[in-house]
Amino acid sequence: MQNIKRIPLPALIGIVLTTLFVLAAVFAPWIAPHGNAEIVSDVPWDPMSSAHWLGTDNLGRDLLSRMIYGARITLFIAVLATALSFSLGSILGFSAAVFGGWFDTLLSRLVDLLMSIPTLIMALVVLSVLPSNLVTLILVMGVLDSTRVYRLSRAVAVDINVMDYVEAAKLRGEGSAWIIFREILPNALSPLVSELGLRFIYAVLFLSTLSFLGLGVQPPDADWGGMVKENKDGIVFGIGAALIPAAAIAALAISVNLVADWILNRTTSLKGGRG
Repeated sequence: MQNIKRIPLPALIGIVLTTLFVLAAVFAPWIAPHGNAEIVSDVPWDPMSSAHWLGTDNLGRDLLSRMIYGARITLFIAVLATALSFSLGSILGFSAAVFGGWFDTLLSRLVDLLMSIPTLIMALVVLSVLPSNLVTLILVMGVLDSTRVYRLSRAVAVDINVMDYVEAAKLRGEGSAWIIFREILPNALSPLVSELGLRFIYAVLFLSTLSFLGLGVQPPDADWGGMVKENKDGIVFGIGAALIPAAAIAALAISVNLVADWILNRTTSLKGGRG
């Protein structure tokens, strides 16, 4: 209880909301009242009732069940895409800072080239050509987002690479892998943790945008962005089925951001030589 009291209220709210989203995603098959694509009503957009707490969607499927399964797909893709972008971007960024020379120049110019093209346009072009499946979607999102992580990782690593403790490790004869993972990475955690939350939120919003445009998660599965697309026509008739997944996207983004800010404040002491 004493540790809970030390957590600021905004961070506690973020932790609770994020935990609820994660639990809903993990236990979706057990807590969803109906199947993901199960049609439970002959009438589309049934209002909220005791049988269907959030009503039904445009095809008569239980909206609460779709929301729970949508949380699973949304979080699954966003987490894997973020993990890929951070693994690829941070390792390449640290390597470019440590090795320098032609390796740094080649990677930096390649990243500049990719970043010069709007991310959404690049994703739409690639996804319209490649097969539409989750693996392709995760790879495209992760690779495109890794350019932002690369820029941050390289900028942080360049500063850390000239610190005395890194020079001492080089004089001891430590290899590049040691320098990257034992000297630079621990001292770059603070900005990376902050960026991790932002990149995850961006992945959720980016996935929702792609699904809304028809190139994200394909039917009968749907993430929250796809559910907004499916039910957007109901807004004209005063039906709020599209607003529920939109509100869930906003709530997830806010809760993760609150948690990331709190973690950033807790890890500022890990800046090491940069502090």
